[in-house]
Amino acid sequence: MMNERLKEAIGFFTRETQVMSDLAVACGKGDRLEWARDGETVRTGTLFDLASVTKLFTGLCAMRLREEGKLDFRAKAAELDPRFVHLREVTVEQLISFRCNLQTPVRIDACPDRESARDSLFAVKNSELPARRPYSDIPAMVLKYLVEAAAGEPLADCIRRTVLEKAGMRETFARVPEERLEDCMSYEEEYRIERVRHILRRDWKPGVPHDPKAAILQGDTGDLCGHAGLFSTLEDMIRLARAILEEKIVSRDSLREMAVNRTGQPLEEGGFSQYLGYLCYVRHPDQHFSEVPAYMGRQAFGMAGFTGNHFSVDPERGIFAVFLGNRVKRRLTVLLPEEGKTLEDYGLREDGLGRIQRDDGVTVPSSVHYVYQKDAHLHSVIAGVLGLETIPFL
Repeated sequence: MMNERLKEAIGFFTRETQVMSDLAVACGKGDRLEWARDGETVRTGTLFDLASVTKLFTGLCAMRLREEGKLDFRAKAAELDPRFVHLREVTVEQLISFRCNLQTPVRIDACPDRESARDSLFAVKNSELPARRPYSDIPAMVLKYLVEAAAGEPLADCIRRTVLEKAGMRETFARVPEERLEDCMSYEEEYRIERVRHILRRDWKPGVPHDPKAAILQGDTGDLCGHAGLFSTLEDMIRLARAILEEKIVSRDSLREMAVNRTGQPLEEGGFSQYLGYLCYVRHPDQHFSEVPAYMGRQAFGMAGFTGNHFSVDPERGIFAVFLGNRVKRRLTVLLPEEGKTLEDYGLREDGLGRIQRDDGVTVPSSVHYVYQKDAHLHSVIAGVLGLETIPFL
């Protein structure tokens, strides 16, 4: 039975502000499970595009391979896959911990076809690590090929063996079966404003990742990219959370290592850089910028997905939270104002909420800055439902 407090909280996003067309939420502590959903089309068995939450699967798979003695994190990328000719000094550990700054000669999503996109990825080079935001899709895209070399099988098959089967996940796909395409959440008509560019995407197809890089590299082939490309249901993501907490996928030692901060530190100009572990976020000193909720501790980790998803677990306390949402369908997702302008100049509130008229005259809700609404309107409710207290960052 749905938890009414959670459903009311979901209504802030799906009804009050219309930030999302659909949202399904689940949380748990120990044996307890609470869930709710609301929206235009979401139901039991709806397949959501996991977007960057896919990185968690790639990370767990890599950790499992290391436990099996198949993947040495000290190995260089070019040793495992010689096609990465410029990554002779970049290790698996640097890639999985975001401690490298990889740049392709041509943007992957600007390539005309899959072959040229792969060529650009194999020509990637490393440069100086940015101080504030080391998070990037490209390390996970490279790790795909290193995992495949170490495992001797495609990434999708390796994730199926090391993660999905161990968790009992039967509704998570890199290639959505034909008979399940009708269950895919629709991400059509995403609208973006990037300075003077106004972009309306009408190219959505069920079973093809929303992420533009994964769309060109993976498409509907099932050749999983590593940074995005998986589709799953709320029910399966609950199974994943419980399998992680029950150490069915990797050991407690590996979970602790995933949650170690590898990049976060104070900045000279004030504030902190991103706090990242092994293909995941870890607790950040400033909760405003933390993907890990305040009711989870120092051994917790999580990941977000652009389409409107969140996944976090605290193995030490046996807590998890899952959000699968759609902030893309007929929504303004990105607004990068022209120089000298603010969000208010476009008719939005300072927090990104509101509605905006597209160039074709259609008015759509804004999901800009959705990520900063989660603590106040979802995580705070979960804390109340499960009886959890805020844990200070130490």
